[in-house]
Amino acid sequence: MDPAIFVAWPSAPLTTSLVHTSIAALGLSAPVLSLLPSPPPPNLIQWASYDCIDHDLTASQPNHVLSSSYTIRKALIRKHFLARCIQSYLVKRPGSFLAKSVPLTWDIDIAYADELDEMWSDELWDLGSTLDANSGDTKQWFILKPGMADRGMGIRLFDSKAALYTIFREFDSDSDDDEADESATSVMTSQLRHFVLQEYVSTPLLVDPNEVQLSMSTTARPCDLRGHKFHLRTYVVASGALTVFMYERILALFSVEPYHAPMRSDPEMTVSLTPHLTNTSLQTHRGEVCVRLLDELIGCRILSGGKESSTNVLSIVDVAAIKQQVADALSEAFKAALGQPIHFQACLQPLPNAFELYGADFLVSHEPTGFQVKLLEMNSEPAIELTGPRLTWILEDLFKAIGVVCVQPFVQCDRSTASLKVGETRHNLRKCLDTKVHASMAC
Repeated sequence: MDPAIFVAWPSAPLTTSLVHTSIAALGLSAPVLSLLPSPPPPNLIQWASYDCIDHDLTASQPNHVLSSSYTIRKALIRKHFLARCIQSYLVKRPGSFLAKSVPLTWDIDIAYADELDEMWSDELWDLGSTLDANSGDTKQWFILKPGMADRGMGIRLFDSKAALYTIFREFDSDSDDDEADESATSVMTSQLRHFVLQEYVSTPLLVDPNEVQLSMSTTARPCDLRGHKFHLRTYVVASGALTVFMYERILALFSVEPYHAPMRSDPEMTVSLTPHLTNTSLQTHRGEVCVRLLDELIGCRILSGGKESSTNVLSIVDVAAIKQQVADALSEAFKAALGQPIHFQACLQPLPNAFELYGADFLVSHEPTGFQVKLLEMNSEPAIELTGPRLTWILEDLFKAIGVVCVQPFVQCDRSTASLKVGETRHNLRKCLDTKVHASMAC
């Protein structure tokens, strides 16, 4: 008898629809529940939002309950926790691929701007030394991100100690303003104390998204091309304890304005973020114009890396190499998280009877030696609705693949994907990592 399936995504109607479509494709005859009954069915699949899942049930019934979220995974989805777990991992493994695929990062716990005074002589000493020496055209820029915010909230650029002080004083002001604009990128330090300070990647790969023809649009002429910054949104599926898959259809999310190096726009040290931020949540008014598939960029002219690159195009080989780097970085990031028993592995975490979809963000740096991906962050319950109608088909494909790889084995005790080797692809899911943290789920 097929298990009952509990589906609940209160604020995500698209996700609800995709889950129902995936369940239908599996041909399961069990009822789909919108409310979790008490007592729960003897065999149950909880494919629901984190807050709707009965996590105690997941932990206590590993052979009878499958859930679509791990209970503890802060090591991955909180920026400051991710930074710490990667730093800890690299101390013992300096030769890891992560050493060159994450920007230099500091994490701090701060409530008021004045607290920076002591930090410059302690945890931020090396950053302070760099900022003190910053001058001229070769100055380094850094990016500030709240550790627990998402959708671009609170992101700022700075190149001096004074600029960082100004940013935190602005946040202090926002904390006192009950009428703060919720659509802006302001945050309240009274609510968000954890921040990461990250080296700004100043050599992004640039292409013009307009070179990819969309419906009802025209292809840009070569003389009209202007380089735009973009980041890669990679959908990642973690299953059991622990297998990690990378979805092969990777999104390229572009900034709305052509790229230029950071610069202050006024004497108050503010920096326009528009050419630098590629988060679709901040550009919803632009619709799908900023969203492409990485594969669609094959053949686009490379507009970064100097004049010699203006005649080069992004090739199939380039894209394949970028995807391989993403897969390698994801494998190492999850290994780093497994080394944090409190924030990813405690209380029988990761659970053998759980799976989860993440959205991992990468920037591609165009360096003299070639392209190098940089892991920026990982998100749980990624905002898939921002993909847009044109590419909804990849989401349908992704959720059907999740059903086959994660749900069907629980229902049928099918281990067909277990024979898949790391690096191989099935259902457009490339296996990145296959390790055994706990005993496999019993049939």
